[in-house]
Amino acid sequence: MQLRTGVDLVEIARIKGLKAEIRKRFIERVFTPSEIAELGDSDQRLSACFAAKEAVSKALGCGIGPIGWQEIVLHHLPNGEPTILLFGKAAELAADSGLTQWSISISHSKTHAIAMVVALGESD
Repeated sequence: MQLRTGVDLVEIARIKGLKAEIRKRFIERVFTPSEIAELGDSDQRLSACFAAKEAVSKALGCGIGPIGWQEIVLHHLPNGEPTILLFGKAAELAADSGLTQWSISISHSKTHAIAMVVALGESD
């Protein structure tokens, strides 16, 4: 059994402080249409989702770059529980690493958002 973790902390002011034209491009580059619909324009929720994507990329052991932002999708179940869906290169890396189970916890205050990810899988 292998265990991988990733954590990321985001200052919400960094998202909040983006100029309107930059913010729009940033949101469309980082988040999928379904995430945008779910998150709305909330600085706290956008920051938390951003932190979640970073945390997942860290658990995959590569960071963002080898995988794209939109290959990691955060979705909330009807009860509010966050879940992770992986696509493209992110899904390939997870499969190649044997990572099959993912758990995520997200929280935010007025100033910061944090995400913690745990991935489990079988060892080679």
